[in-house]
Amino acid sequence: MIAEGPNAEQIRYWNETSGPKWVQLQEFLDAHIESLGRVAMDRLAPASGEVVLEIGCGCGSTTLELARRVGPSGHVVGIDISAVMLDRARELAGQRGADNVRFENADAQTHAFAPASFDALYSRFGVMFFAAPEAAFANLRAALRAGGRVGFVCWRAVTENPWMMVPMMAALQHVQFPPPPPPGAPGPFSFADADRVRAVLVAAGFESVTVDPHDEKVRLGGSIPLDQAVEFVLQMGPTGSALREVAPEVRDRVAVAVREALTPYETPLGVEMDAAVWIVSARNRV
Repeated sequence: MIAEGPNAEQIRYWNETSGPKWVQLQEFLDAHIESLGRVAMDRLAPASGEVVLEIGCGCGSTTLELARRVGPSGHVVGIDISAVMLDRARELAGQRGADNVRFENADAQTHAFAPASFDALYSRFGVMFFAAPEAAFANLRAALRAGGRVGFVCWRAVTENPWMMVPMMAALQHVQFPPPPPPGAPGPFSFADADRVRAVLVAAGFESVTVDPHDEKVRLGGSIPLDQAVEFVLQMGPTGSALREVAPEVRDRVAVAVREALTPYETPLGVEMDAAVWIVSARNRV
């Protein structure tokens, strides 16, 4: 994609900075957040024969799970602004012989979808990066059939997510974090306010909007040892962003501090910490 339009900054970021890292760490990231995405997918309940659109499909693991659930008579389209992540998604689909999926490198906020062409919309942490979320969801609603369903999962505030907050506080001893973006600015926590999520969906024309809290323990990077979990958080999320351009010796000091902070959460199954999300559902007008 050309980095243009209202989401130009996000297009550059997910193609040049974050996308390649997600491809590199896909196995660990999927293991880390898979269960949270599954809660939203179970709530959406994609059925055999349905046509589903996944927003921000990334490397495609959730797209393939949706395809499994709708079966051979159904179809899933995964859309994402990151070409490098979609390359990986197509590779996975080919490996698994999934012929009821299609991937599109496009911006869901502005893409001209065929009207009323989907039974359901789904996203796992892919809807928080729109420059104009009301316009984005209005565009997506036009692609839904009457009565069509929406289901997605998004992060609550960083302060409610110890898996991010604990390493951040440890890193702050040695490195300065950039100032937080304005409330509602595109980013992982732009939908942290449940009232804002409801307002966005209602303004876009959706009905029966529910925004339910969900809490569970996640394993950092999946069932991996402590040292690997430390490296995982040093590369991803707010801590990874803060370390992107620091000197190697600073990163080494942060690694020691983060390891010390995560040690109390070490279990035989991995580093387990609390995560807090919203499970969001809505319907298109009939």
